[in-house]
Amino acid sequence: MSDTIFAVSSGAPPAAIGVIRVSGPAARHAVKTLAGRVPEPRRASLAELRDVEERLLDQALILWFPGPATATGEDLAEFHCHGGRAVLRAVERALESLEGVRAAEPGEFTRRAFANGRIDLAEAEGLADLLAAETELQRASAIANASGAMSAKVESWREQVLHLSAQVEAALDFSDEDDVEQLPEGFTWNMARLGSEIAEWLGRPRSDRLGEGFRVVLAGPPNSGKSTLFNALIESEAAITSAIAGTTRDVIERSVAIAGVPFTFVDTAGLRVKGSDEIEAIGIDRAREQLRRADVVLWLGDEEEGPENAWEIAARMDAPDFAPKSRAMSTLSAVSGEGVAALKALLVDTARERLPKPGEAALNARQHDRLSEAATALRAAQAHSDLLLVGEELRRARLAFDRLIGRATTEDMLDALFGRFCIGK
Repeated sequence: MSDTIFAVSSGAPPAAIGVIRVSGPAARHAVKTLAGRVPEPRRASLAELRDVEERLLDQALILWFPGPATATGEDLAEFHCHGGRAVLRAVERALESLEGVRAAEPGEFTRRAFANGRIDLAEAEGLADLLAAETELQRASAIANASGAMSAKVESWREQVLHLSAQVEAALDFSDEDDVEQLPEGFTWNMARLGSEIAEWLGRPRSDRLGEGFRVVLAGPPNSGKSTLFNALIESEAAITSAIAGTTRDVIERSVAIAGVPFTFVDTAGLRVKGSDEIEAIGIDRAREQLRRADVVLWLGDEEEGPENAWEIAARMDAPDFAPKSRAMSTLSAVSGEGVAALKALLVDTARERLPKPGEAALNARQHDRLSEAATALRAAQAHSDLLLVGEELRRARLAFDRLIGRATTEDMLDALFGRFCIGK
């Protein structure tokens, strides 16, 4: 943290503009050395950038942000240069020549923002998810977390637990009896209400579901049209289609976005027992494993012979031997495209019901575990009649909240999180 760091933060060159960020105690010195002066705070200023030997490097806009009210909580500067590789590298070499100034590591700017209290851990995780977002649903969920929606909720819960803990302490200080009957009226009700609110959050779809997307597995016997429908759904010739039974011998996965919703479509080997060779049998076993992992199974075989809760799909409606299904969720022809758009719309509606809602803060796996710890502690507190034990369980709940937002955490976990970021972030 005593070093001053720099990195290109505008993406890989070449580009029209290349932004180099500098953060740390020597940021002001770096600006004055390269630009010859320090501009007014938070106002763009045009300047010639020169190295320590007075060689012209570029003409750029410079911005100066004195700390601590900056993105990192430190003195911060930006050089908006021409975005050619040689230009950016020349400015980087000039910065490297300054004492106490070095290139940033992945995620180091954001890690400094966390260390300096500009963001908490939940906001940092939301920012990491935002940088990785590839669909509109992923973006909307990530930006809700990055903007502090979850952090604000956790802080509210923590304040409520602190208030409950204060009531327990008061009862212990001013009563000769160490039991819950000495607590104020409404204490138990308030603790139960808090527990119910947390349980509602734990019941929501998790944000990590958005990474893989809504998992749709196509299943059925050989030659039922799975691969043709798979290609139509992903709009690509990813799977080989043939009239020869057993053409698909292994699992084929493709991730796509439809109407801003992430999906993973899975084509599987035809399910049969007789006539399958050793290699095909392995593919069938893998297909059955995919059925267990699916959010939705599209069953293209005979009606009511598929897995429980599978969607009956009446495929190949243009085939001479087409047999309609009385309980078909969709009737279509993957060859002509008729009915495919309607199936996609139905999948999108279903996925939106089961994935995090757009703009709604959602828990990732780590946050879910920490919140589960808090919920467990609150349930234990409600079960105790001894005030000392109630107070201890409330302390455990507070600690879980602190771990969730990063007040209490480990360096290994932080290394893993901030290692996900690019170097300029």
